[in-house]
Amino acid sequence: MLKASYTPYILHFKVPSGTSRGVLTQKETYFLKVWDEHNPDCFGIGECALFKGLGADDRPDYEAMLQTVCRGIDRIDEIDLSTWSSIRFGVETALLDLQHGGRRMIYPSEFTAGKQAIEINGLIWMGDKRTMASRIDEKLAAGFSCIKLKIGAIDFDDECELLAAIRRRYRREDIELRVDANGAFSPYDALEHLQRLSAYDLHSIEQPIRAGQWEAMARLCEETPLPIALDEELIGITDSTEKLALLETISPQYIILKPSLIGGFSGAEEWIEFARNCRVGWWITSALESNVGLNAIAQWTATLPINMPQGLGTGALYTNNIPSPLEQIGDELRYNPDKTWIFSMDSWK
Repeated sequence: MLKASYTPYILHFKVPSGTSRGVLTQKETYFLKVWDEHNPDCFGIGECALFKGLGADDRPDYEAMLQTVCRGIDRIDEIDLSTWSSIRFGVETALLDLQHGGRRMIYPSEFTAGKQAIEINGLIWMGDKRTMASRIDEKLAAGFSCIKLKIGAIDFDDECELLAAIRRRYRREDIELRVDANGAFSPYDALEHLQRLSAYDLHSIEQPIRAGQWEAMARLCEETPLPIALDEELIGITDSTEKLALLETISPQYIILKPSLIGGFSGAEEWIEFARNCRVGWWITSALESNVGLNAIAQWTATLPINMPQGLGTGALYTNNIPSPLEQIGDELRYNPDKTWIFSMDSWK
């Protein structure tokens, strides 16, 4: 018979990280532990990566649902987790980990054998113009060939100047540029902003306007001079019919898949199926998980047929992340099988 428990954990950012929704200094998350009562020394661990203020499952009864899951883990298929995306992500990870011997081996592959790397983008958080310019230089010096900038919080002219400075030094063939507006533009001025941004040979822009404005987003995707990638737009949509309706209505150029925010791996795989049918591109991004969640996402990503930089470079953000075999070397995320996981939590509930 399966047993389960959980423990909360607060991740602390090394440097306050800015988005158009505010500045982040810490991130609350939960770890889920699953084992067979006849062999308690072998256990799987998953991360229920609650994202407060963004996840559709940011609700007052979140811990109550975790307790329900722990009590009913042996009959988990009978518990409806369709609206509990981050918990579903944690359950799927923990059960896959246990199935593979409790070694944090979620999707064994050439990646987990240390023979394959995942190319990632360099993420530039929002800050003042000088700070962002310094961070861009650091990423370029580290060898990144794809840079993603968070925009929408400082003066738009300053943001354009930063992009122009990169393009004066590097052609599109040398450095790929992506920007993420996190819904910062209004439907009334978004197209004008996109036209200005298109001068910098961008790969794409994520979520230019707030989610939920399907008609406005559809017009933007039809008229845009640069590719649009939907991100927050996918969060909270769990019904298969609604997923397909969103893609057919908006017809985006790309969608961004964050398993902990869109129904775990099973939810993300359904989005991929529909995207392929609608001829919509996609890539994978982490959502500020600890190394536990990032490890699971990276292992899953390594099994997919993709050959473009992924958004999996968030593992180095925290002062107290879980020590793991994950290594970021330049613009590559690698798994070092000679390194071990170190868990110090002892307050499982």
